Amino acid sequence: MDKDVKAGVIQKFAHNEKDVGSTEVQVALMTQQISLLTKHLAVNRKDYVSQLTLMKLVGKRRRFLAYLSRENMSRYNQLIGKLGLRK
Repeated sequence: MDKDVKAGVIQKFAHNEKDVGSTEVQVALMTQQISLLTKHLAVNRKDYVSQLTLMKLVGKRRRFLAYLSRENMSRYNQLIGKLGLRK
């Protein structure tokens, strides 16, 4: 992921201009990385290191989303709506 894409994702999901570590920003960055890895694995099926990285990222994102749903359900619903993750 290049700097411009990362900066755009951060700008879209940040609460204020200096926010780079909130749960929403981290989940959005992980979702972007998962998307890139999924496209990579569609072409390179036997890249097992990337498969492992993808599984770790999906698990980490799931834990972040579980935390956010426990702490603030409205922010959770807004985030999954923006990212188009769940139902």
